[in-house]
Amino acid sequence: METQNNKLANDKNNATKLTVLPDEKVSFGQSALLGLQHVMAMDVYVVPFLIAMLIGLQSGQSTALIQSTFIAAGIATIVQTYFCMKLPIAQGPSYVPLGAIAGIYVASGGGELGWSSVLGASLIGAILVIILGFTGLFNKIVKVFIPPIVGGTIIFVVGLSLMPVGLSSNIYNGAGATISQNIYLALIAASVLITCVMLGSFFHQKGRIFRITSVIIALIAGSIAAKFMGVLDLSAVSQAKWFSMPQIPFADFGFTFNLSAIITMVIIYIVLMAETTGTWFAVSNVIDKPLTDKQINRGVIGEGIGCFIASLLGSTPVTGYSTNAGVISITGIASRRVFVAAGIWFVLFGFSGKLAALISAIPSAVIGGVFVIVCGIIAISGLQVMKNEQIGEKEMYVLAVPMILTLALTLLPEDFLYSLPTTVQYLFGSPVATAAIVAIVLNKILPSAR
Repeated sequence: METQNNKLANDKNNATKLTVLPDEKVSFGQSALLGLQHVMAMDVYVVPFLIAMLIGLQSGQSTALIQSTFIAAGIATIVQTYFCMKLPIAQGPSYVPLGAIAGIYVASGGGELGWSSVLGASLIGAILVIILGFTGLFNKIVKVFIPPIVGGTIIFVVGLSLMPVGLSSNIYNGAGATISQNIYLALIAASVLITCVMLGSFFHQKGRIFRITSVIIALIAGSIAAKFMGVLDLSAVSQAKWFSMPQIPFADFGFTFNLSAIITMVIIYIVLMAETTGTWFAVSNVIDKPLTDKQINRGVIGEGIGCFIASLLGSTPVTGYSTNAGVISITGIASRRVFVAAGIWFVLFGFSGKLAALISAIPSAVIGGVFVIVCGIIAISGLQVMKNEQIGEKEMYVLAVPMILTLALTLLPEDFLYSLPTTVQYLFGSPVATAAIVAIVLNKILPSAR
């Protein structure tokens, strides 16, 4: 009887946080609209754009990489959400491997050989991740080393690490507008987002539409404001083609297997898995559904399959995006159907240069205004995970040191970072992964209060 009461209490708690649960059905039209909302909230095009800039790709090559990245993100999202982990998780290109990709590319001589070395190393690394999932080794590591205090800390630093990026890169230094225009645009987008969520909270069923579409409404409102300010540039949209074929393996590119490149990418994948664990915990907390051993193992397999597919498509490793956990929390929509729809949108964008250009045209400050709110929601989710934990002296340090380290590495000058040994660069280049490792170590070595 007690178990049944607990289940009812949990279901009631779920209902207050979510308007649509993960396995609930959503109509085709709603799924398409809400899936598009998740796509618009993700800067999927930024990573391939940065890679193209770092290694000096030509315009046509950059476009091909962006297309491949969209398609890889879409297929990986569908694989993870519908077949593997079966949780509302969107996959996208990770920022973690940027330095390693540039390093492997240059060390392998650049050009086709350099890129084929990147893809070959990514392919082997993805296979090793799949093996980790099938053997259950990763799940055992999680159970031993990531209790609620550590898991909550990891979720908290995920949100914390993204805030300075959203504020600095998207708002203060956003391209195409002055800093004052960017701040106004960010404030407009954030204000519209919060207003829509509050309307949904106050008017319940009647205001539900405002809450579930709050992100897309905020992005549209911000873009309209940008148009009035004269900083919305749609020239690339008009020039882009409606349909264009992506690259094809072995016809447009090949794979080269270089041992040092493979070792480098394996290190990157280890860091990547440490980071994606934080995303899984964040989503699990938002939907109030603890991760099972089976889900974690299948999630690792899904992550590996997604990265394997990305390599075959000529793109870079993909991972779960924590921003979507924040979007779920804001909108209350956790249906897996919505995320499958998001995956389909990604694939469509990959085949259509015009649609991809339309997403890319949204001013960075508008995205930043929504992004920083989402980051705050993620950070608070981490604190909620720890709400039932007794915070003693040991726990204070387990939380405080990773928090300080996250900010320190996020704000670390790039010149100093690039002066460090390559392996250290890979680790410090991901504040979340480094903070997660430190949280795990501190939790193990610090003595508990007697």
